[in-house]
Amino acid sequence: MTSKKNKARAPRETNPKKFKKKTSVLVTDKVEYVDYKDVNLLTRFVSDRAKIRNRRVTGNTVQQQREIANAIKNSREMALIPYTKRVSSTRPGRPPRDGDRAPRRDAAERTEEVTEDADAAAVETDTDTEATEA
Repeated sequence: MTSKKNKARAPRETNPKKFKKKTSVLVTDKVEYVDYKDVNLLTRFVSDRAKIRNRRVTGNTVQQQREIANAIKNSREMALIPYTKRVSSTRPGRPPRDGDRAPRRDAAERTEEVTEDADAAAVETDTDTEATEA
C-alpha cells in the first residue's frame, strides 16, 4: 500500500481544467538582466502593500522570480523601493464595556484638579493686585 505523499503526480494532460500559462512581463519586455535600479520594472512585481507578488500571479519562472525577489530586496536596502506603504484604515471604536457607561474616575479627578489649580491661581492674583493697590 502506498501513501498519498509517495504517489506520483498525474500528468498535466489529464487535468480537466484547461488553463493558459501566464506570460511573464520579463518575457514580453525582453528583459535579459533584472537590475535593482530599474524601479519601474520592479514595482510591477510588488503589490499595493509593497509585498512581492508570487510566481502564480506574475507568471515568472523559478529563476526569474528569484532574480526579481533579490533585485527588490536589494533596491529596498538601497532605499529605492519602500519596505511597506502606509495604508490608512479607519478603525471603528470599540463597543462600550459594562464599566464604561460612567465617565472614568481618573479623568474626572484630573478635571477637578485643573479647576482647583485655576481657582487657586485666580485667588493668588486677586490678592497680589489688592496688595499693590494698598
